Amino acid sequence: MTGGPRALSHHGADTAGRGNKLVVLGVFVADTSYHADRMPRIGETLLGRGFKLGPGGKGSNQAVAAARLGTGVSMVTRLGVDAFGDTALATWAEAGVAPLVTRDPDSYTGAAFIFVEAATGDNAIIIAPGAAASLSAADLDARAEAIAAASVFITQLEQPLEAAVRGLEIARGAGVTTILNPAPGRPLPDAVLSLCDYVTPNETETEDLTGVAVTGVEAAREAADRLIARGAGAAVITLGARGALYHAPGRSVLVPVISAGPVVETTGAGDAFNGGFATALSRGVDPVEAVRFGCAVAGISVTRPGTAPSMPSLDEVEALLARV
Repeated sequence: MTGGPRALSHHGADTAGRGNKLVVLGVFVADTSYHADRMPRIGETLLGRGFKLGPGGKGSNQAVAAARLGTGVSMVTRLGVDAFGDTALATWAEAGVAPLVTRDPDSYTGAAFIFVEAATGDNAIIIAPGAAASLSAADLDARAEAIAAASVFITQLEQPLEAAVRGLEIARGAGVTTILNPAPGRPLPDAVLSLCDYVTPNETETEDLTGVAVTGVEAAREAADRLIARGAGAAVITLGARGALYHAPGRSVLVPVISAGPVVETTGAGDAFNGGFATALSRGVDPVEAVRFGCAVAGISVTRPGTAPSMPSLDEVEALLARV
């Protein structure tokens, strides 16, 4: 991937000379995954088919995905002083993620309830972010030097919007490429979208942002046009089995799914995609090729259970791309 064209932000900042550094602002949560035939109704108890405890949180998953792909990654967040916080640090140490972390003894490290439908691998999730819910603009100001030295800054919406906006502002001011993965979905003001070189919603999040129901590729293009009209540099809309749409002024490309085998679990797919996409951009790759790289990372991740544990190595991704 390093031999591809250099990627530019839509403000013209060349990110290829910044040492391939990626800074992630986000949340770590301990994933408690329950496999069952269906969700229980209120007042009902069901026997499950399996349980797993592991590391998660969109920001943490994206950081782990990028680090396993050989990218220098730093993670900005808050953790509690507890066993789940220790798990976060151990997870990042194993993957090669540098923690830029404040530990809060008065709160707890986040946790997530994940229901996985046994027949399909589809999921539903509840997040309790804990200490990360108190992330503020001041936390980002304290990490401004690291953000300004990065090639790419990526954030999501599991922590307070104030923190995400401040991180995007610092990155934009330093000429760093900015990515917003707007998950969980919510309406956002134009001022936030105007800080984003790339916004990477899925179908549901796209509708939350634009009011356009993404029933197909043309509807996705209509929604992407709205995001760009509101200030985003480009939209990358992930479309499940249809693949991912890259849409920018003068260029719109649907990148198909890259299959690596039978689907086991889709929980970490979006984070795998975003980690791969950000990694490729940090290496100066053309954005459409970066989307393709992200699709390959996601294609491998869904063949494995879990979130962070499902993220592939660079060798695995390159081997898959060489076959398709």
